Amino acid sequence: MESTDTPDRFPALLAATAMGVYLLLAVGAATTLSDAVTACAAWPACGDGLSLPSSAMGYVALGHRAVALVVGVLALATGVLAWRRDTSTRIKAALGLSLLLYPAQAALGAFVATSGTTATLSALHLVVGMTIFGGIVAALAWTLEIETGDPDDRPDRMPERDLPPAEDRRPEIPTSTVARAKATANAYFRLMKPRLMWLLCLVASAAMALAAGSDGLNPVTVAATLGGGALSIGASGTFNHVLERDIDRRMNRTNDRPLVTDLVPVRNAIAWGLFLSVVSLALFASVNLLAAALGLAAILFYSVVYTLILKPNTVQNTVIGGAAGALPALIGWAAVTDSIGLGGLVLAGVIFLWTPAHFYNLALAYKDDYERGGFPMMPVVRGETVTRKHILWYLGATLVAAAALAAADSLGWLYVLTGVVFGGIFLWMVVRLHYEQSESAAFRSFHASNAYLGALLLAVVVDALAI
Repeated sequence: MESTDTPDRFPALLAATAMGVYLLLAVGAATTLSDAVTACAAWPACGDGLSLPSSAMGYVALGHRAVALVVGVLALATGVLAWRRDTSTRIKAALGLSLLLYPAQAALGAFVATSGTTATLSALHLVVGMTIFGGIVAALAWTLEIETGDPDDRPDRMPERDLPPAEDRRPEIPTSTVARAKATANAYFRLMKPRLMWLLCLVASAAMALAAGSDGLNPVTVAATLGGGALSIGASGTFNHVLERDIDRRMNRTNDRPLVTDLVPVRNAIAWGLFLSVVSLALFASVNLLAAALGLAAILFYSVVYTLILKPNTVQNTVIGGAAGALPALIGWAAVTDSIGLGGLVLAGVIFLWTPAHFYNLALAYKDDYERGGFPMMPVVRGETVTRKHILWYLGATLVAAAALAAADSLGWLYVLTGVVFGGIFLWMVVRLHYEQSESAAFRSFHASNAYLGALLLAVVVDALAI
């Protein structure tokens, strides 16, 4: 893939406007749950409408209004530039909707400040803000598609299933007893897909922190839940290795896996997966039966639904498969409350929407390998142009869901600032991906997605537990 020109000022301005609106959205969601609104109950300033605030939270509210003014000017400049450039009708329509709603949103904010807020007004304010943000993200996605996309990049075909194997690069298996034992132990560890464990266990930790709040967490519950979670991920990964061992032989990045190289016999791998499943479910059951049921659902979904049904048969495998990554949020919440609550569901929604924005980068980097494996990944079936656009769509949806989480739970400024800063970095890496269109750009965007979610989840833990 060849790099195109660097971004001109219009996409850069759109991206800056999008993150400015998102800052307002996230801060607005957080201030709804604080006393910032009541601390400055006048407009446009505090007191008699022209005075400075008398408290720190009052300055937060006043700062929010000042930023709204700056972002409004930025949005107006973006709209003017869009009309001067004679952009497409749908881009103008998306920006026009956002520009029309912006003063209405400001008026609604003024009404809330002077008259007091209610649950209905807060929800309306949040929805209008999300719509404004969505319109700008849509305009950015369509602009990037026009400027960097290839109109002929539309394969619209399923990959071939009967493909030759990849180049054989089987590692040499040690013959000495000690070296063979070390290689075998490492092989069983690799079967568990340990690189997935840290992030999914962090998802469960964030859900537990949200559920517990300032009451704190029981160390025994945390240990059992995270232990069960790590082993359930290991069981799912092992079964995935077993079921995809023939396909793994075709792909360059997987043809050195333990079952492909015969370092671990298939029957032993199945027994290992079953052992991990039993221990995992026992740990979950020691917490409560709901956590155990959700843990079993997670193992079955990834091993059977995703691996056997979704991954080889539908281009939407990554989207629907995001449920596997979302289940740890429900498990963590259930471990603390023995129920499934709103906070756990919203956090699960964040993970579900983040998954395509995250994994499509990897699908771009390994497009040829996935095609060799016969998997109908988005870049293989729909093309790279559509895939890059979908990364931006799902990133926008993820940011909206993260703002909704701030409104649904008592999260503080660390969460808000973390989401805005790391979300902005992720967005810029995605914009760069559109222009560079290289494997290295795809990996940068992939790593930015990991950094965004990891930092966001750590902020959830700190804010929720008030560490």
